[in-house]
Amino acid sequence: MNTATKEQLLQAIEEAATATTLADAVKALAEAQIPETIPNLIRALNYNNPGAAVAAVDGLIALGKDSVPDLLNLLDDYNYGARAWALRALSGIGDPRSHHLLVDTALNDFALSVRRAAARGLGSIHWEWIAPEEAQTLQKTSLDALCQICHDPEWIVRYAGISGLECLGQQPNTEMRSIALHHLQQAQQTDTETAVRARAQLAIDRLT
Repeated sequence: MNTATKEQLLQAIEEAATATTLADAVKALAEAQIPETIPNLIRALNYNNPGAAVAAVDGLIALGKDSVPDLLNLLDDYNYGARAWALRALSGIGDPRSHHLLVDTALNDFALSVRRAAARGLGSIHWEWIAPEEAQTLQKTSLDALCQICHDPEWIVRYAGISGLECLGQQPNTEMRSIALHHLQQAQQTDTETAVRARAQLAIDRLT
């Protein structure tokens, strides 16, 4: 068990001399689960170090709802790699407070990795964390966005959108399920990528 203090963990990050030691230092900080270090974990998303970013995302997800305000406020608009990692963290947490950002990003961001992360996040929101009436309104917006995402020019974004549609189709709303199935069937029949058609078929099978 790591008994290092917060200061020692942060110092290890500052003093890391290689990509490996940096990733290890961020992982140690993430595993310590200290809410006060959430901004430090978010900063690690900008290091251009995949190992550090994965560790930071895991730590932010484990810290859950506490991570959301800083993730929303500190999101890097200029570093698309960092945005993608941040969206993965928000997607893994599934807090409804990230809904508006996920919709806007999934539809409009120029980076396909960011759009994909946001599309996946729309399918993993914890609707039970908010009032049923609010959840229904946000689900409708999510459904509309995911139906558009199924026509994204990049197949990996469409793939993520189909996964999101499957999740929404599992909600106790027959109209939403019917709309989701309609778009899944369209994708299964018309998408140009074999992987996307196969994923749509899997979603249809699970929903029916």
